[in-house]
Amino acid sequence: MIAAIKPSGANTRGLLAYLYGPGRHDEHTDPHVVAGFAMLAMPDPGRDENATLTQLARYLDAPVRLRNSEFGKKITDHVWHCPVRAAPEDRHLSDAEWGEIAQRIVAAAGIAPEGDDLACRWIAVRHADDHIHILATTVREDGRRPKLHDSGIRVGDACRQIEKDYGLRRLKKGDRTGTRAPSQAEMHKAQRLGWEQTSREWLQDRIRAAIPHARTAEELLAYLEADGIAVKARRGPSGDLLGYAAGRPGDLNKDGEQVFHPGGKIAPDLTLPKLRDRLEAGQPEEHPTARRNQPATPWHQATEALDSFRTDLADDTHAQAHITALGELLEAAAQKAPTQLRAELQSASKAFTRAQRSQIRAEDRAAHAIRNAARDIVHTATGPDGSALAALIAALLWAGIIAGRWHEAKGHAHQADAARQALHHLQAAADRALTPTLVVLEQRQPREEARRTLASDVRAAVPDQADRILTDPSWPALAALLADAEARGHQPHQLLQEAAAQRELATARQPARVLITRLQHTGRNPSPNPRAEAARRRTTANGMALPGQQAGNTPPATAPVPPASQSGRSRR
Repeated sequence: MIAAIKPSGANTRGLLAYLYGPGRHDEHTDPHVVAGFAMLAMPDPGRDENATLTQLARYLDAPVRLRNSEFGKKITDHVWHCPVRAAPEDRHLSDAEWGEIAQRIVAAAGIAPEGDDLACRWIAVRHADDHIHILATTVREDGRRPKLHDSGIRVGDACRQIEKDYGLRRLKKGDRTGTRAPSQAEMHKAQRLGWEQTSREWLQDRIRAAIPHARTAEELLAYLEADGIAVKARRGPSGDLLGYAAGRPGDLNKDGEQVFHPGGKIAPDLTLPKLRDRLEAGQPEEHPTARRNQPATPWHQATEALDSFRTDLADDTHAQAHITALGELLEAAAQKAPTQLRAELQSASKAFTRAQRSQIRAEDRAAHAIRNAARDIVHTATGPDGSALAALIAALLWAGIIAGRWHEAKGHAHQADAARQALHHLQAAADRALTPTLVVLEQRQPREEARRTLASDVRAAVPDQADRILTDPSWPALAALLADAEARGHQPHQLLQEAAAQRELATARQPARVLITRLQHTGRNPSPNPRAEAARRRTTANGMALPGQQAGNTPPATAPVPPASQSGRSRR
């Protein structure tokens, strides 16, 4: 059940005309009052043919007129409007039930506390099966104004209890971090102009896409303007940026002027102070010599940055910072990913936005490595190779699982649900990214004898998960990868132990696939096996070439290598 409070100005008669009218988009059927203040004295134009809308408006406005006549400053914001809607799958509620629900909502809001005979005047009008409209005038019988601060939170809590008491669909409790739902006017305008999204939704997507491209708030606004978005900056006398608003091209008011939306109204985490905290929290750029030991590409750097995601969630402020930065990395990956993966990654990024914010204040500096990796990705001129992309998506998938678990542990229902939605798309992207690698590996899987010895490595290195790995459909591909790695100088037993130790395997849907992506990532700079390296040097010195290699040349790390059964290794 959703109750949306909408302050509606001072025209009680005008709102009544809508509630009792035919409806603008949805048909209004049999409008009538189901509950209200002092029902016996209240005219109901829906049930009394002699009652008029003007009479009902005057009845509701009586305390307002009395207060305005006694005080010099007139009240012009006294109309309180709250539609209350049941879920489509909920049962049909009777007028009596809707009346009881309305009474509970106005009591929770502070409009008419239970047992208060001097409360505000209100009515609940029903003109459809699945919802009612509560209209109140916010001047009490004693001339005071009601205490409506945080009324939305209290009404939301009341709705959650109503759902339980009436057997209705149970929604998650709000935490004041969600974006404001589009108004009917916004949705109708978007429909009229042929837009798939309202202006605020469109702007939110564009601003989030721009965040990885900027290091300061000024850079962000400049990027948005370059992208064709109307930006209005608010500055102090010194020229310092104090706030901003953004507008969608073509979104004009009745006078033909650009409509602007403040950042905080676009999304609660897109205010200037929050953007500034995120953008300017990174550490200063290192001297180029400090990057000598860093991974070769931004895609590898991003995977490395996610390797410590679990340990960095021990502190709540650090955890929230890492989850926020994870959303930025998702967005960056979606922008630069190959076409066949972009749709799933974009959907994952969009779903994850709700998981990026909670009531916990983030220590943004803690997540500088992930945030810098996102910036490096969007500024790189080249795309990733297949193995680097598969490894990053697998790391993103794991980080998303950890983020969802953290939100669940903290009772963040909306954020945990958003993480689950993102994981659905990330899993699809991970499967698609790894498919070409699996095809190639399965075509050159080692012979049966070599697979048996590699299986022994698996049982020794990962005894708890060995059966699941060896029965995974991707085990032949993993065996081929292990054989390739050994031919390049790795020890399969050691590689498996290191890969398994990175993150748990127990919850992996296909553990062999998970190990393939980890091995591809950790094995790009192998620590050579001395015996294998010595054998390679002897072979090339004698002018003999390994299969697929010209004599005297060292094979590149990414070159195909023969199966283990042909490499001449001796087993322990």
